[in-house]
Amino acid sequence: MMEKNNAIRFAVVFVFLFLVFYYFNIFFFRETNPGPHYNAFLADHFNYIKGLRWLLLSSTSLLLKCFGFSSVYNNNELLVAGHGTIQVVYTCLGLGMLSFFTAFVIAYPKPTKIKIVTLAGGIIAIELLNIIRFALLALYGSGPINRLIDHHTLFNIILYLIVAAGLYFWIKRDITVNNKYEAN
Repeated sequence: MMEKNNAIRFAVVFVFLFLVFYYFNIFFFRETNPGPHYNAFLADHFNYIKGLRWLLLSSTSLLLKCFGFSSVYNNNELLVAGHGTIQVVYTCLGLGMLSFFTAFVIAYPKPTKIKIVTLAGGIIAIELLNIIRFALLALYGSGPINRLIDHHTLFNIILYLIVAAGLYFWIKRDITVNNKYEAN
């Protein structure tokens, strides 16, 4: 259990890191996309957003091919033959969720090794869920029901609930372990 001072420190560090990560991603996106602030050097050599989009699209295409679907993709879109097309824009990448998750794990008082394992596993899990979402949208997202449901908001709600539950059990496990040691 965190003491009051530790809880305040955690909250301040968490909010600070979240804001830094979140707004850095927005800044970097602005700098690496054509427009008045375009930076060709960053766009050509350090564009992690473009790399993440490619990773998600190529992984989704691979997943679909493993299940027997024919798909092709380019820099922003994925097409599944006989089904549909999805366009992956900045807001689809999950960078807001990754900013939240990363800031929380780094700010929470746990050993560095545990934080590294949790970060790696959590980021992979978040993006695997995103890949599954892309695959499902490419297969089934062009029907009339898709016009009634905002899949982006629905996915965010589900993902935040999953991440919140995961973080709850991650913290709870720490409390349980600490209480067990204190009892002995």
